[in-house]
Amino acid sequence: MKKTRILFGAAAGLVGIAGVALLAGCAMGGGQPAGGAVVLDPDAKLEGEITVWSWDVAATALERLAPEFEAEHPGTKINVVDVGYDNAYDKLSVGLQAGSGLPDVVTIETDRAPGYINEFPAGLVDLTPVLGDDEADFDPFKWAAQSDADGALKVAPWDSGTVGLFYRADYFEEAGIDPASISTWDELVAAGEQIKAKTGHTLMSQDVSTGGGFQMLLQQQGQGLFDENGDITVNSPEAVEALTLLKTINEKGLLKNVKGWDGRVTSAKDGDSAVTPEAVWWIGTLQGDAPELAGTYGVAELPAFEAGGVRTSNSGGSGLAIPTQAKNPQLAAAFIDFALADADNQASMMENEGLFPSYLPALQGEYFAKPQEYFGGQPVYELFAEQTANIPPIIFTTDNAEASDIVANAVVAAVLNGADPQQALDDAAKQIATATGREIAE
Repeated sequence: MKKTRILFGAAAGLVGIAGVALLAGCAMGGGQPAGGAVVLDPDAKLEGEITVWSWDVAATALERLAPEFEAEHPGTKINVVDVGYDNAYDKLSVGLQAGSGLPDVVTIETDRAPGYINEFPAGLVDLTPVLGDDEADFDPFKWAAQSDADGALKVAPWDSGTVGLFYRADYFEEAGIDPASISTWDELVAAGEQIKAKTGHTLMSQDVSTGGGFQMLLQQQGQGLFDENGDITVNSPEAVEALTLLKTINEKGLLKNVKGWDGRVTSAKDGDSAVTPEAVWWIGTLQGDAPELAGTYGVAELPAFEAGGVRTSNSGGSGLAIPTQAKNPQLAAAFIDFALADADNQASMMENEGLFPSYLPALQGEYFAKPQEYFGGQPVYELFAEQTANIPPIIFTTDNAEASDIVANAVVAAVLNGADPQQALDDAAKQIATATGREIAE
């Protein structure tokens, strides 16, 4: 999730930040109640009440759905508490470490989930007994990222950060380029040169200091910073290709380097660049922060690295989990199932709160096929719906946060300071190995 303001201004959903900011060290068993492991029963009698922790529009969505669940299950009560994003993870980490103090349901972002799952293997309830039969109906990337090494689902998928290419249709038209003719990154770079020559605008605006979209480009190729063995892959051929692309874009004068989230939004409002490769929640950002640009934008699939390759990636998203210390885990599981494994409820959270579903059947709803006036009548949500199932799964570890910082420095070295991409990433891999004790993948 980005800063809180993004969620309101963008109707962005739960937008993930890079990495996992957790306690360091080996996996711990924090959060295990004295009575032993919690085993969910899909047929359990539902009664009593639960408390749910979330924040911003996510909390709003769950609070809106709670009365309907209560009406279907007399004698139950759902208490949704907006704990605020700034405090949520401190409270979660402390509660899991102590084995007490947490509610029945917590919200966890997708790129933070693997860290919690690994750090506290006994701290979260296995949701497979309730949601396992629906696995094929969820975004496969989200399901994999939020399961443990044994395949137990520990965080239920909620919203996805499916990535597409937002483009200024007016700039492409002025340059005489049909956006539909572009299917690869090489073709987009060539188009960027023509757009700059004709219009004076750069191709894209990125904050290079935070990685400039490098990890998004890496995931598009089916890789993360680590492999399935936990070994370091930041210097793989795919990673070098992603960093070389960013360096090439800058060397051709097609990259505007901006500072932080505000810099990206301001750059979009000012019309600096022709394209923005970003998640579906960027729709809300544009509509909320740049309403005056209505009618100038279109959306296409992300360009592939090679013809016929994957044309999407992920940036953000979240899920719901049940701490093993929950007082009413059976009711908690039923509410999660109601909210997240229901097409109508997931679609309503998209329409009302801007939370793009990870539950694939919801993407078949009428709302996703509706023309969007801001984008000249293009049914943009339909495009993201079609691409969500294609997001490549990747591996996260408890060292993602530290690795992300080191990789961001490598991006700066190559893109802004002219370092060789392979050398910059080799150096980054060695730094990560020294800092984490992990091996570099061969």
